[in-house]
Amino acid sequence: MYQDRVTGPFRLLPKAGERRRAVWTALLPRRGRAAFRFSISASLALADLLAITLVGLGIEVAYFYGFTGEFLPLRSSLSLQLSGLIGATVLLTNLVREEYSIENYLAQRKHLKRTATLWLMAWAVALLIGFATKTTNDFSRVVALVFFLAGLPTVLAVRGTMVWLVRNAVTPTSASVSRIHLVGYEEDITRFYENNDADALGLRVIGTSYLRRSEREADAGSRQALLAEDLDLAVSVVRFLRPDDIFVLVPWAETADVERCIDAFLRVPAALHLRPGAMLDRFPDLQVARVGRLNGLNIGRRPLTLAEVLIKRCLDVTLALVALVLLAPLFAAVAVLIKMDSPGPVFFRQRRYGFNQQAFGVFKFRSMKTEKNAVFRQASRVDSRITRVGAVLRRTNIDELPQLLNVITGEMSLVGPRPHALAHDRSFERRIALYARRHNVKPGITGWAQVNGFRGETLTDADMEKRVQADLHYIDNWSIWLDLKIMVQTVISPRAYKNAF
Repeated sequence: MYQDRVTGPFRLLPKAGERRRAVWTALLPRRGRAAFRFSISASLALADLLAITLVGLGIEVAYFYGFTGEFLPLRSSLSLQLSGLIGATVLLTNLVREEYSIENYLAQRKHLKRTATLWLMAWAVALLIGFATKTTNDFSRVVALVFFLAGLPTVLAVRGTMVWLVRNAVTPTSASVSRIHLVGYEEDITRFYENNDADALGLRVIGTSYLRRSEREADAGSRQALLAEDLDLAVSVVRFLRPDDIFVLVPWAETADVERCIDAFLRVPAALHLRPGAMLDRFPDLQVARVGRLNGLNIGRRPLTLAEVLIKRCLDVTLALVALVLLAPLFAAVAVLIKMDSPGPVFFRQRRYGFNQQAFGVFKFRSMKTEKNAVFRQASRVDSRITRVGAVLRRTNIDELPQLLNVITGEMSLVGPRPHALAHDRSFERRIALYARRHNVKPGITGWAQVNGFRGETLTDADMEKRVQADLHYIDNWSIWLDLKIMVQTVISPRAYKNAF
């Protein structure tokens, strides 16, 4: 067989070993990033486990030393079993819901609320297991109670510290951030940069591919050829830069262009994402949801689930009944003062819109003089209609207390958006966007707007917009803890009495 030297061009090709090393070199940055992200997530999980274990063990050791003057042998420790069960419940739950991902720590979520809820759930699981195994008597009630009370702030402090550390450690130059490539028309990419900050998002933009708009008079073939040329170039750039994620910013209304982008970038080894124009910026909690066998983009959940409605209703009825019993002497005294101050009834009832814009009569202590055929007019700071006793009642919020009766009848809740007069509702609903969303939950005696000082006379639309924004924040972020917080602030916070007259 005749053999000749390998020709020059073929001698320049890398050998098989060199090609394999080149592939591994390309993959190692991504593998290193994955390892770095895994180490951060593992550290976050370990921090929770250590905090739970150490606080439980520390309380038991201190309790044992206080009674015996000796240190507790670890082999005799029962708190390690309890803290292990609590820690396992917390860790498994957090792993299932991906709580330890870097994206979760960078997101503006209610970490403290989620952690407190999980802590209560973990203890409920521990009590259930203890009851089922008949081992509750083996544990010191003092140690368990102190562990429960001291463990929650400890875990909250650790979570807050870790959130702060992650948000300060993860920068666009760190190895853990996602490297993304943007693809879209110039106006879409410009809008993306205007509405987003890479530092705040915890990512690094390593490349941008601009798609050209064809001339209006161009035919379909020319437009497709121009887009194909741009996509071929973009794919080549993506293969060279090797990003972790590709974001196609082409609006969904341009279906054909979006589909061609999908077909082009599914051929490269990177995660592919679509952003539906400005919709994501308007609905930050947008997510894919399944209803039956139908998939869709969920842009807003129900205001409250059935379980949340039941919890909130039980809290409302219980506290309202207790309050009515305890405040009965105050009600009697106020009734006498109102009668002595001016002629007229003790209670004042006015039509308001409630849940789902259903009208009802709201109860109040009468704080104004009785007028026949009076036309509704919003109370002002200097209002001759307000009586002397009424002024005190309004400044101290006592005039709102009869609305406990509305809570008992189910027309109102203790906490929720404050109901406005029908004339106000009709007027502001036409002028303020999403004003009517306030009626997606029951109105409340107090609310997030009131404890933040957004109450009293609304002279401009801007005043009402601040109140509406606070009410919508409450609807979107409801929890039983938020209700309890608002109730406490209603009593002790100076801002709750701001603009009261």
